[in-house]
Amino acid sequence: MSDPFFHPVSGFELPRFAGVPTFMRLPHVPPDHPRFAEVEIGLLGVPWDSGTTNRPGPRHGPRQLRDASTMIRAQHPVSGLRPFETARCADLGDVGPNPADIGDSMQRITAFYDRLVGAGIRPLTAGGDHLTSLPVLRALAKDGPLGMVHFDSHTDLFHSYFGGTMYTHGTPFRRAVEEGLLDPGRVVQIGIRGTMYDAEDRDFAAATGIRIVTIEEFFDRGVADVMKEAREIVGRQPTYVSYDIDFVDPTFAPGTGTPEVGGPNSFQALQVCRELCGLNIVGADLVEVSPPFDASGGTAFLAVSILFEMLCAMLPQPG
Repeated sequence: MSDPFFHPVSGFELPRFAGVPTFMRLPHVPPDHPRFAEVEIGLLGVPWDSGTTNRPGPRHGPRQLRDASTMIRAQHPVSGLRPFETARCADLGDVGPNPADIGDSMQRITAFYDRLVGAGIRPLTAGGDHLTSLPVLRALAKDGPLGMVHFDSHTDLFHSYFGGTMYTHGTPFRRAVEEGLLDPGRVVQIGIRGTMYDAEDRDFAAATGIRIVTIEEFFDRGVADVMKEAREIVGRQPTYVSYDIDFVDPTFAPGTGTPEVGGPNSFQALQVCRELCGLNIVGADLVEVSPPFDASGGTAFLAVSILFEMLCAMLPQPG
């Protein structure tokens, strides 16, 4: 029988607009909590966007996502999975960044995730800009490089910005490959589109064996076929999932810093996550939600719906 302590507060018990918001109304279990070591999947925020090079705001994402996530209920509508009864989940709080120092913030993030790894907790992260993924991977990939399924408009494989700035939200996965955190032969990037500075990032992908699925190929082949290939690429070995909300067309997700037109709709945004089931997911993130550009709150609600889908994909599958 699952432990009621780790169950979310039901909307039948307390209205969803009432109470202190946590991710999906789960208990708040920070690292100094006596039950921290019992958590199996930890939801947490990284309110940091010092890697942003265009429209800022993702530092405010985790707070907005917590509020929007009070609308998430206990059961998946298609699979019937009830994740909070299958795994002990909790809101672990936020990693406190240093907004004036990128290097110090990354060290703080990695140190926080080191504690999760030490406790055997798999993280489900709400960012934050996409540079967030790099310090997280530094903690999760200490035993060897990971595979990655990456949903995005952009590859984030650039060498540097502004003549030598190595750490921005456009460079995390270039650094991760260089540092041996990702196995490029087990990395697939899905949804890539938009005008380009040049082909440097795609040339790096081709040279190292990273598979890029452009949006044109995504729509030509369909979700099921593309995701079948993605599962084959990463296999059964440890895999990270990184989901930039700008993967989704800005009609459905305008609240982000670098939107690109011509993307998937909100249903397809959920479908790709459902096709992750059965993978060996050691951690996942959802990044780049920018509340200042999300006047309706629709981007945030889509984002937490994606987080719920990824949470379900991280569970043991029935049968």
